[in-house]
Amino acid sequence: MNRTAKRRTLIAASASAALAASLLGATGAYGALDESAAAAPDIPVADVQQDLKELQSIADANGGNRAHGQPGYKASVEFIKGKLDKAGFETKIQEFDGGGMNLVADWPGGSEDETVMVGAHLDSVESGAGVNDNGSGSAGILEVALAVADAKLEPKKHLRFAWWDAEELGLVGSQHYVDSLGADTEKISTYLNFDMIGSPNAGHFVYDDDATVQGIFKDYFKEKNIETETSSEVNGRSDHASFAAAGVTVGGTFTGAGDTMSEEQAQKWDGKAGESYDKCYHSECDDTSNINEKALDLHTDGIAHAVWQLSS
Repeated sequence: MNRTAKRRTLIAASASAALAASLLGATGAYGALDESAAAAPDIPVADVQQDLKELQSIADANGGNRAHGQPGYKASVEFIKGKLDKAGFETKIQEFDGGGMNLVADWPGGSEDETVMVGAHLDSVESGAGVNDNGSGSAGILEVALAVADAKLEPKKHLRFAWWDAEELGLVGSQHYVDSLGADTEKISTYLNFDMIGSPNAGHFVYDDDATVQGIFKDYFKEKNIETETSSEVNGRSDHASFAAAGVTVGGTFTGAGDTMSEEQAQKWDGKAGESYDKCYHSECDDTSNINEKALDLHTDGIAHAVWQLSS
């Protein structure tokens, strides 16, 4: 998650709209949700953790990080691309100035006039391996993409996954991608963003940019008996902001970065009051020991739930 990107003012929907979306299946720009859609599969957290170990190994072999323009970032792209190619995705690397590389993967089928897009930034800061920020989101959406392939999913809407470069420099990769779309931006019905989903002192936050998308995630967490909140740490500080500024419906989940957990939050989330959600945020210690596996499992399954619902 980028800490220096300019915060953008995004319009939050009212609580009553969120309730209506939840109860009535009301929608944004992408049409009615299909209540008969098949349930999403459970994503094995061990597979997500294995991906994180691979990203850690890549960082260890390349100067300790996976930052933009560094060998560790390129190796991270190659690792994820290899798994997607083998699974049957149509992948491409979008290059941009400064040696930038976005990885975009399309699942064959579905109407590209209504594309559900799922993204996470793949670059770390230079000070560490970035296993939570944002190996967690990158590995989470990777395993959901592979679950789509395993299920031979035939979505009504087109499915596209993306791993962004240079988020840590100010959302550069995602902004380049959005700019490159031009009029085709209108074909992106929903963009879901996942940046830090395994914070060790995890909170459970849901983006509040769109009432319907928020409702999908809130309903999922409610079924798990988990109360969610919104977070000011999200606003304008990750790649969804590039899409929101272009008028695309956005959403996502988040487990917290450098802010401090309150006593009330600690009680409902079984956390530690007075400590940050991620004490290793943007630090060398953001390694494989810096992951809350329970939170990682919960949020990865939440990604799958939303993908299955929104693409139906």
